[in-house]
Amino acid sequence: MYHRSLTVTLAIVILLISSQLRASEYAQQAAQRLSDYIQVNTTNPPGNETRGAQFIAAIFDAEGIDYETAESAPGRGNIWARIEGGNKPALVLLNHMDVVPADLRYWAANPYGGAIKDGHVYGRGALDMKGLGIVQLQAFLAIHDSGRKPDRDIVFVATADEEAGGAFGAGWLVENRPEIFDNVGYLLNEGGGGTTLGDDTVFSVEVTQKVPLWLRLIAHGNPGHGSSPQMETSVTRILRAGDRLARTEFPARVIPAVQAMFEGMAPYQRPELNARYADIGNAVNDAEFMNYLQLVNPGHHALLRNTCSLTTLQGSSKINVVPTEAILELDCRLLPDQDPDQFIEELALIINDPNVDIEKIMGFTPAVTSSDNPLYRQIEAVYAEHYPGSWVVPGVTTGFTDSHFFRDMGIASFGFGPFVVPPEDRRGVHGNNERVSVANMEKGTLLMIDLLEQFTLE
Repeated sequence: MYHRSLTVTLAIVILLISSQLRASEYAQQAAQRLSDYIQVNTTNPPGNETRGAQFIAAIFDAEGIDYETAESAPGRGNIWARIEGGNKPALVLLNHMDVVPADLRYWAANPYGGAIKDGHVYGRGALDMKGLGIVQLQAFLAIHDSGRKPDRDIVFVATADEEAGGAFGAGWLVENRPEIFDNVGYLLNEGGGGTTLGDDTVFSVEVTQKVPLWLRLIAHGNPGHGSSPQMETSVTRILRAGDRLARTEFPARVIPAVQAMFEGMAPYQRPELNARYADIGNAVNDAEFMNYLQLVNPGHHALLRNTCSLTTLQGSSKINVVPTEAILELDCRLLPDQDPDQFIEELALIINDPNVDIEKIMGFTPAVTSSDNPLYRQIEAVYAEHYPGSWVVPGVTTGFTDSHFFRDMGIASFGFGPFVVPPEDRRGVHGNNERVSVANMEKGTLLMIDLLEQFTLE
């Protein structure tokens, strides 16, 4: 009996050591794999995410993992694979393969070169979100390689088109491949992560986001020759409408998820903001504070009111022709409790011109995931293990992700990032010289593996 017990104990120890060694190997491989992935150009538009799906498929082939792919349109590929487990609600690792365009004139390195230098991997998608996609992939491979059966299915899903709304990616899969998400209870996606505030490390786990409402204003007027100015034209009307909107500040208010986020972040703010964050419900009534907050942290300011940014403007195609129509497009982001139709009615009152129509380009439904959730608590525990003394707060993002598709289905979806990204690197997201540190790729992979092991392995 003693020898048999000792043999079992040794077998367990050997299995754990072997698992740790494999995890380390997958972590060390992550930066180079990201470099290779960045070199697969999946800029959206046009997307060409099938290239990304082929890159991932080759890795699955080498690892002996079954997978499926589907194109929502020519070149718009999606790929998914499953580790089968027990009957508990499945966990999805969701990432998108497309990236936003990059202007080569303003980059110090080729945005599609995947250069590894100065301890960083450079390239478009390093942070948004090919880096996290590779971390998810490496963790998925590590669990598969362990040979241990999880207590639930783990599904890796890489999609197209997130940067343009997800119609050819996550949204298409929900409509056309719903079986992927059968018995799925949990989902990890982009939208969270860590940052350093002084000597402290704070992690945000995204639980909801402002709701995008993209609108097109179309002003109508009489066409004519530019040499004979009219009293009023489509162009003057669209300019007046835009000016009225640009001057409008929508009422400030605090939703519960944002209040929890600000209260959690309060201890780490500069002294003049500390007490205001802790009492954000009253602070929003102070116009001077709101103006100051917009100057020093426009992202946090945007979480406290509905916003509209004027982004594209179209008039005549010829300098001496007064056009019949002029167009202004708006990127509006609404607080999750805002009714979009009511908001459009408010915009019409502000514009106050019957010759200006408002068309909806895109809009999503609001949804919130509760932080009172087993996966959220497991995330807190893993962060605490890897970053002792760190803090975790529920987060709200001003941008949107594909998580809303799955929150609409009742799936608990969290924006979870295993990286601690310094502020100077965050500016690379949708900006120039996007990069992620090699250390983040390695530590992030180990953290992700630990999370999956603790949440899914019996």
